[in-house]
Amino acid sequence: MMRRILSHAVRAIALRTGRLSGLYRRLCQPAGQEWAQFVRRHGNLHAMGDGCVIQTNVTFTDPSFVQLGHNVHLSGCTLFGHDGSVNMLTVATGKTLDRVGPVVVHDNVFIGHQAIVMPGVTVGSMSIVAAGSVVTRDVPAGVVVGGCPARVIGTTEAYMARLESQTADLPWLNALRRRCDPLAPADDALQTTRLQHFFGQVRPTGA
Repeated sequence: MMRRILSHAVRAIALRTGRLSGLYRRLCQPAGQEWAQFVRRHGNLHAMGDGCVIQTNVTFTDPSFVQLGHNVHLSGCTLFGHDGSVNMLTVATGKTLDRVGPVVVHDNVFIGHQAIVMPGVTVGSMSIVAAGSVVTRDVPAGVVVGGCPARVIGTTEAYMARLESQTADLPWLNALRRRCDPLAPADDALQTTRLQHFFGQVRPTGA
């Protein structure tokens, strides 16, 4: 009971004032939709659209250079707004150097875990950046990119068609269709069905 009361208080303070953000993350473990609201209010991004989902392990090195569209989903990625080597080169050579740039992410984009988006990159709408990618140039609309450096590996439309075909054969398809919120975590029944499908008999918790 006390933990729940404390969590409620910390969440309210963090969302209202931006303070206690570290405690808020540890204690409340906000989901991506909730953390996106915190980022919207206190993250100092240049702009952010509606319906975004941002995991708590996403890093914005220069948030004022970041612009996010609507329905942008970020999972453990890093968005850079500057080139850190400039400072080292300035000291080493005495030259006056600079390299900063905005990161602009258009509507309906997913950027996967441990992907890195470099300064000056624009990610087009309806695109997917695969996990672990290093994006050094603009991403066209409607494509899937992956690799280091990232390159186009397919279209989002073709990827959706494969997903639709694969999903049609899943034993939990009807459970997915009954969900009120497609972004909500899987409930126990859905998770059990998935585990039984993959592994057979599900081990009791703690076994």
